[in-house]
Amino acid sequence: MSSGQQLADKLGKGLKPRQFMESMTKNKEAFASWHEKFAWPDSELQEFFESLNNRDDLRCLILAADWCGDVVRNVPVVFQATETAGIPTEVLIMEDHLDLMDQHLTMGGRAIPVVLFTDTGGVLLGKWGARPQYVQEVMNAFKQANPDREAPDYQEKIAVARQEMMRRYGEDTGYQALILNELRDVLSRV
Repeated sequence: MSSGQQLADKLGKGLKPRQFMESMTKNKEAFASWHEKFAWPDSELQEFFESLNNRDDLRCLILAADWCGDVVRNVPVVFQATETAGIPTEVLIMEDHLDLMDQHLTMGGRAIPVVLFTDTGGVLLGKWGARPQYVQEVMNAFKQANPDREAPDYQEKIAVARQEMMRRYGEDTGYQALILNELRDVLSRV
């Protein structure tokens, strides 16, 4: 991460969480379902995010798009965490902010969501995304083993990797604790 990156020009350019949810044209029901299913896995995590309410110096920008499965799974958790923490949050639609997206690639790719925490002046303080590390490990291993996107078996192999990522996400909300813990780690350092 390029700490100290200036994002002031992006503050105020995004959608509020509710506006993003209402404007979704794809995956709206699935996103709403994950948002509604959210539950704090333990009181310690919830208390950490509640403790941030006395800080008025944090902002959150989320690069996202409604077509992305990782956004559908992960952003509802980020919304719940930042709402509990009292951190003003905006969603920047990736296609409208490719300049910012291209500064926050994951292993050279445009993986979303990217969660950027800034101060009130827009200085980047911390970053999370696009997936919980446990899920991201699958894509990291895939990309290292399959650097040639033009290889004849690339699409077949990435389909297998995506299946494993979905298996790691699981059918229920257990993965949400991973995200909350990783967000706590990021926010503990800002």
